[in-house]
Amino acid sequence: MEGPAMSRFQTHTVDNQPPEFAPRDLWQDDIALREALAREGGDAHADRVARYGALAGGELYALSFDAHRDRPRLRSHDRFGHRIDTVEFHPNYHRIMAAAVEHGVAGLSWADAAPGAHVARAALCYLHNQAEPGTSCPLTMTHAAVPALRQAPALREWADKVAACRYDPRDVAIDDKPGVTLGMGMTEKQGGSDVRANTTTATPLGGSGDEYALVGHKWFFSAPMSDGFLVLAQAPGGLSCFLLPRRLPDGAKNAFALMRLKDKLGDWSNASGEVEFMEARAWRVGDEGRGVATILQMVMLTRLDCMLGSAAQMRMALAQALHHTAHRVAFGKRLIEQPLMRNVLADLAIESEAALALSMRVARAVDAAPRDPSEAAFARIATAIGKYWICKRTPAFVNEAQECLGGAGYIEESILPRLYRQAPLNSIWEGSGNIQCLDVLRALGREPGSADALRKELESAAGRNERYDAAVATLDESLRNQAGESGARLLVERLALALQAATLLRAGSPLADAFCSSRLGGAHGLAFGTLPTSIDHGLPIERAWPC
Repeated sequence: MEGPAMSRFQTHTVDNQPPEFAPRDLWQDDIALREALAREGGDAHADRVARYGALAGGELYALSFDAHRDRPRLRSHDRFGHRIDTVEFHPNYHRIMAAAVEHGVAGLSWADAAPGAHVARAALCYLHNQAEPGTSCPLTMTHAAVPALRQAPALREWADKVAACRYDPRDVAIDDKPGVTLGMGMTEKQGGSDVRANTTTATPLGGSGDEYALVGHKWFFSAPMSDGFLVLAQAPGGLSCFLLPRRLPDGAKNAFALMRLKDKLGDWSNASGEVEFMEARAWRVGDEGRGVATILQMVMLTRLDCMLGSAAQMRMALAQALHHTAHRVAFGKRLIEQPLMRNVLADLAIESEAALALSMRVARAVDAAPRDPSEAAFARIATAIGKYWICKRTPAFVNEAQECLGGAGYIEESILPRLYRQAPLNSIWEGSGNIQCLDVLRALGREPGSADALRKELESAAGRNERYDAAVATLDESLRNQAGESGARLLVERLALALQAATLLRAGSPLADAFCSSRLGGAHGLAFGTLPTSIDHGLPIERAWPC
């Protein structure tokens, strides 16, 4: 029924609804990101990052909905009964991956050796995670694998093809591809994070090379559609790291079988699987018995991406909440003008900026690590501290943003349910909370350089805020008299808050005093939206949503 006759059945006019969120320019909207990129040394790449911010908030955001909704499917066999072990994705997945790889989300750090490249790449990662965080898993692993691969002369081609920033999803040998992606297979059923309990075996094949045959399984085989995988296995000399290619140099399929894909809480656009190795060929990376040490070269990079990914999810959730409340009217005012809602939004804005600020500061430390031992030591411990706290805060943050939209924030047509399912991932991936806290204790106890770098970082902001100075003094006492494992979470939480405060204070952020008052001064409750009335709630909101 159309035309005038239809008007007899119209029961209401749709109004008091916000306009579509996208397209938005995620770079221009984000004052804190623009400042952080310049402050931490990545400003030479500002044009590149700006272009990606517009792309991520427009085309990639639109593509992400189908890429996420249409989950990957495993095809173990073709119609003739041949084992193929391929993963099929919605076409939008490959379009998003191509854009990310070609703009440097996986390879900029290695394509440009100049200082600041890691910082710029961190900004690209942050923008990408706002649009489609599921695809960030293979991008992160591809990026993080390069330092390990560059140590093995025979595997340099793999590292060089990451740096080429070219995406090619075809299932062919790497000699026929301009670029590659990489996944990982570390954990097994009986061990989880305790990778030394792994039972997969690696038998040398002899000759002059470092080629082995792997037999065993992996409980989590991340990004199984990748061209190669870094895996751990027990060699004659102990637990070792290997590069296992999907296709052998002659183009033949390697001897592994994908058993199933994981049915995950979130991260739906990305595939994770279980795999069996049946004398699969692999090349050793690093020395035998040094598998954990080899993998640790990657940990700093993957943990940084966990921080960036969680900070990005906070930012997108906040942006959705601000957009909705700026257009929705209730009780005679726009929601964004209601005093209690303003407290919530301001609190979220402070949390979001602090997460980004610390993540970008750590990116600068990672960037400088090859040149500056003090920055390397700081990056070593700060990635564990930041990953623990920022990732831990994200689920509660996203849920609070959902509440700002009410029932609309619980409906799949918005992005918030997807963000909420995604939010716990980074706190679990690359070592859950307890693992991070134990690693901090290990660094403080066994690596004096890490403890010294941490103290230096905290001292750099001294004298700028009384609450901060008092908190650091108390924290210094805790560092000297550690309570052991049972008190590790509280210690790491306080370290994270102090590092966030220090970064904001040194940056001259207009939110620094509010952060110190609420997070360090005891004036904040246990929930978001409990800022003291003495804080100007308008300032964080206007800074987070200048448009």
